[in-house]
Amino acid sequence: MKIKRFCLISLILSVSFIAISGVHAEEYPKNIIRLATTTSTDNSGLLAALLPKFTEASGYEVHVIAVGTGKALRMGRDGDVDVVLVHARATEDKFVAEGYGEKRYGVMYNDFIIVGPKDDPAGIRSAKAVTQALDLIAQTQSLFVSRGDDSGTHKKEQYLWNKSETRPSKTWYREAGQGMGKVLQIAAELDAYTLTDRGTWLAYHNKSPLEIRFESDPLLYNPYGIIAVNPVRHPDTNHDGAMALIKWFISPDGQTMIGEFRIGKDQLFTPSADAGEFAAFSKAY
Repeated sequence: MKIKRFCLISLILSVSFIAISGVHAEEYPKNIIRLATTTSTDNSGLLAALLPKFTEASGYEVHVIAVGTGKALRMGRDGDVDVVLVHARATEDKFVAEGYGEKRYGVMYNDFIIVGPKDDPAGIRSAKAVTQALDLIAQTQSLFVSRGDDSGTHKKEQYLWNKSETRPSKTWYREAGQGMGKVLQIAAELDAYTLTDRGTWLAYHNKSPLEIRFESDPLLYNPYGIIAVNPVRHPDTNHDGAMALIKWFISPDGQTMIGEFRIGKDQLFTPSADAGEFAAFSKAY
């Protein structure tokens, strides 16, 4: 009797596991698009402003998963989303080259800045380059809060440290493992420096005692790209929906809306889609 009961329980658990592991894109309605994107596009308010317009025009509803770029691309590799909108060009190109995503389309750009305490204890306002600014932070052992989450911002920060003459030390460097909005809050509480994209900063700066301490270095350029997950690898993704979203983002209407999105008088993102790519895309889809 115990053996029969054990077999019955095992059968139930096995069926349950199959049912749970089988939940994938095929169970999503065809009018749903799963978009993995960065916390910056979400925290800035851009998607909240734009996506209702896309839904109205297309009938598709977009479910936004706002995470770091690294995690967004992992979700794309696993087929857990239909399309990604991220900002780490080298990683994006690798994602496409390895066959996990289709063609990358440029959407927009902004830039990174370093924000920090009003009194600027590291004196980075006088720096001539972002690498010099980081060296000054290290030399003065001023607190610096890193996202530490494999996001596009984190990847950029690591790249910049590698370009500088010094390396972070645990005595003054803190890894938060959080999104940009939370990191700005932590940096404010600790009276520390941090690297942030300008869009998120403009959305949060009225609530923060921090100020822009360094900006306008070409190394701080921050482009965003959109990529459909490869349907050959993951045929149950909503490829049609992904392509509709990409087409809308790079269309003249979508680009105009991106350029017109502001907080107060500040433009957060500059549209950058290639008109030739859009024309070719329109012929294909």
